[in-house]
Amino acid sequence: MNVNLQADRGVQSKSKTKKVLSILFKVLCAIIIAILLFVAIVYTVNKISSYSEQKRMEPYGQHVSVDGKNMNVFIQGEGEETIVLLPGFGTAAPALDFKPLISELSPYYKVVVVEPFGYGLSDQTKKERSTANIVSEIHEALQRLHIDRYILMGHSISGIYSLDYVNKYADEISAYVGLDSSVPAISEQKIDSSDTQPIKWFRNLGFARVQLKLSADPYDGLPYDEQTKEQLNILIRKNMYNTTQLNEAESMYSNFKASEQLTFPVNLPVLFFVQKNHPAADNWVPEHEKLIENSVRGEVVLLEANHYLYRSHAKEISEKFMGFMTQQ
Repeated sequence: MNVNLQADRGVQSKSKTKKVLSILFKVLCAIIIAILLFVAIVYTVNKISSYSEQKRMEPYGQHVSVDGKNMNVFIQGEGEETIVLLPGFGTAAPALDFKPLISELSPYYKVVVVEPFGYGLSDQTKKERSTANIVSEIHEALQRLHIDRYILMGHSISGIYSLDYVNKYADEISAYVGLDSSVPAISEQKIDSSDTQPIKWFRNLGFARVQLKLSADPYDGLPYDEQTKEQLNILIRKNMYNTTQLNEAESMYSNFKASEQLTFPVNLPVLFFVQKNHPAADNWVPEHEKLIENSVRGEVVLLEANHYLYRSHAKEISEKFMGFMTQQ
């Protein structure tokens, strides 16, 4: 009899185990289906929204043929002297993003904003995003526009590219202005293709749009009109994590390393606008000062601002810059 009881209990135990496993399996299946459904919805919404936004995109500037592709260049102002503006890494629409600074400078200068490949309305490219290639492409665009004498003004990572640029094309540059520009001594971390592959999936599935939806508006409270902000947001969603920019991220570490032996030409006037309190690098200001310690004319201006200081301090930058140029 005890044997029968134990057998019954064993059968009941197995039956309960099967029921629990069955329930767990159903729950797991439901979770997987819910995740796949969510991904499908995100993907579909992104595709539909991207198509709609593409029709609402308003062209600006002009296309210039560079290396068989179209590079977008925006020009405003008719001053005798020319300023060439270069963007920081990942700036979705440089010509629109620089708008407050362009508005301050264009009454006095011819302002030219070059949108490198992968930025703004320019084409993408599979060509390696080395400093040499980026600098060569920008120079070719300017040559095609017959711009051969100018002040170079660069934000963030363009500081690294500009170091190479002002040495290669020294005869064309009359001054350099850094807008919280990167310096060789404070390098970005090394990024491999294995690091960017998940980001490509993240973008292609539409989750970059979700990320932006949950993020704060970077232009809130700044001097951008609603139409410009709408176009900026469209181009942010269009260009965020695109293949060209991810390739640039993969090349960034080697580009920093290649710039370590470079300095500004001694006779080139250099003006740096730098955020006073960098959130991560205590040596941010000293390293900018080191770059111009041998310059005949070099100056560092500290601003109570974040990395995108030209958005919030355009008037101050313009006035200080013009004062610096008249002192030559």
